[in-house]
Amino acid sequence: MKTNKIYDDQLIVVTGAAGFIGSCVVRVLNDMGLQNLLLVDDFGQTTSWKNLVGKRFVDILSRDGLLEWIKGREMEIEAFIHLGACSDTTVADGDYVMANNYRYSIQLAEYALHHGHRFIYASSAATYGDGRQGFSDDHDTIDKLRPINLYAYSKHLFDQWLKRQGLLGDVVGLKYFNIFGPNEAHKGRMASMVYHMVEQIQKTGFVKLFRSSCKEQFADGEQCRDFLYVKDAAKRTVSFLKNDISGIFNVGSGVATTWNQLARAVFTALEKPINVNYIPMPSDLKKGYQNYTCADLTKYKTMLRSAELPFDAPVSVEDAVKDYVQNHLLNDQPW
Repeated sequence: MKTNKIYDDQLIVVTGAAGFIGSCVVRVLNDMGLQNLLLVDDFGQTTSWKNLVGKRFVDILSRDGLLEWIKGREMEIEAFIHLGACSDTTVADGDYVMANNYRYSIQLAEYALHHGHRFIYASSAATYGDGRQGFSDDHDTIDKLRPINLYAYSKHLFDQWLKRQGLLGDVVGLKYFNIFGPNEAHKGRMASMVYHMVEQIQKTGFVKLFRSSCKEQFADGEQCRDFLYVKDAAKRTVSFLKNDISGIFNVGSGVATTWNQLARAVFTALEKPINVNYIPMPSDLKKGYQNYTCADLTKYKTMLRSAELPFDAPVSVEDAVKDYVQNHLLNDQPW
């Protein structure tokens, strides 16, 4: 049976709201006519505040300020979209990462679920580790996964906590694959390869890609990733506000795209000749490098069919790259 929820009075709390995916979620909500948004983020020394210019919301709080603000305001809140986290995979401070990504998430989830609020949160495709266990979002596979960095482990722990508590049927967890698009400039070295390719091409006229570390399976540049445009990722995230579907779901395109294909799309968008240089992969990356990722969308599509809801296919990588490069990067325009 179709369900169509409308959130036009109580607050939708969006954490990580000035970040990459978070700010695009705010844009989608605004485009739906929703302004009853309580945004949560810590700007620090970043320029992420620019992602919120022109967007409409009720107020913005710091991450720690939210926990105090929500006390006694249970009836004012309808839903949480919890995207805030320390997403830098190079951060080595385990206590900081666990406090931000694991324990804080537990606090918000306990509050939301105790008071009957919709709780949508960002897990990560990084929880799949090197991909040897596959990319199925089946709940039975969660404990078999072996993340290979601290960020992924912190996300994995929260998924496991929800499973142990028997709460996966009461929440929505989203495992984002390789997301790219506008509003990611503040991420610096953690921004997408599309962002960095454009910079490289404009400065040098060529793109550097790693040579294959597994020649018997992948030629140079033929390693694959599941790339999804952030506009599609944000729309899919918000779609869970309008239905009762629950569980952990992959958020990707369901298509494996090679680095060579991605590079060609960027050169085409820039209207420049294709020029790729293959460089040796650093030895410290070889052991945990993912040569292939592709989101398994079987469960998500099955749930949509059961609820009589349509699957909105994402735009192609080529069209997404063209839009990102020509309408955002070259014009320095956020979304």
